[in-house]
Amino acid sequence: MVGIRARVLVADVMTKDLVTLSETSTAREVAVAMCGKSVGSVVITKGGHPSGIITEKDLVERVLVRSRDPDRTLAREIMSSPVSVIDPKADVMEAARKMAKLGIRRLVVVDKGNMVGIVTSRDIVSTAPELIEVLADAARNRIVPSREGESLAGFCDSCEEWSEDLKEVNGHFLCEVCRMEAEP
Repeated sequence: MVGIRARVLVADVMTKDLVTLSETSTAREVAVAMCGKSVGSVVITKGGHPSGIITEKDLVERVLVRSRDPDRTLAREIMSSPVSVIDPKADVMEAARKMAKLGIRRLVVVDKGNMVGIVTSRDIVSTAPELIEVLADAARNRIVPSREGESLAGFCDSCEEWSEDLKEVNGHFLCEVCRMEAEP
């Protein structure tokens, strides 16, 4: 059986416009930033690195419900920490599993030590219809049948490149280059 390969990466669905503030920002500044950028969270930084995250829920539960002064309450006092991160090259399913395991809805995307975006559960869910379409297309186009004895067209199971000359070798459909490499 030929497998279907359709990877959607975190980089494909993340929001690149990451809103950040320092640990010494006030709760009011966090709320103003969220409102001004129409986002549900702000990443709190220390020395340019993520040290926490504040969501709308955090503002409600940790400031409003407790009647704390938003002008005197600092971000470091109400942020959730540590920040959970993920690589932009990770698969969105890996991100979804990580969020589910940790009971969170946001991951800061970090590439080589630099914050490059944020991915939310909403970002992942919004890709579901597109992902289903990609999978359906992949299933339809994976292998194009031909007449008996002729080569097949489709994606090579080894290099994953399109080939008009696929042949089955030990249960895998391989292009001419991969067949030559597989020969002893």
